[in-house]
Amino acid sequence: MFLLYEYDIFWAFLIISSLLPILAFWISGVLAPIKKGPEKLSIYESGIEPMGDAWLQFRIRYYMFALVFVVFDVETAFLYPWAMSFDVLGVSVFIEAFIFVLILIVGSVYAWRKGALEWS
Repeated sequence: MFLLYEYDIFWAFLIISSLLPILAFWISGVLAPIKKGPEKLSIYESGIEPMGDAWLQFRIRYYMFALVFVVFDVETAFLYPWAMSFDVLGVSVFIEAFIFVLILIVGSVYAWRKGALEWS
């Protein structure tokens, strides 16, 4: 039988964890001093007056490199629990993990051949 009161701790944690950041932002908004002036509105770069335009366009290669890094970093997050319980899971899970790693290797080779891992 499904009993709703078993989840009271979960709901209390969810409500408190949702209200705590909202309360923190509200308190800082109420207590923070509000002073606007030319010094407050100016751009600050290490105490030196900025020269030129603040807009700087990045090359797409930086984003591609970061995306490939994130994909292979998340791979370790998926493989760690599997490695910790390898002896209990059996052969079918080993085959599934092998296919997962094989797909990631194919993606890595594809990114390497397309030049996504080159800086120049």
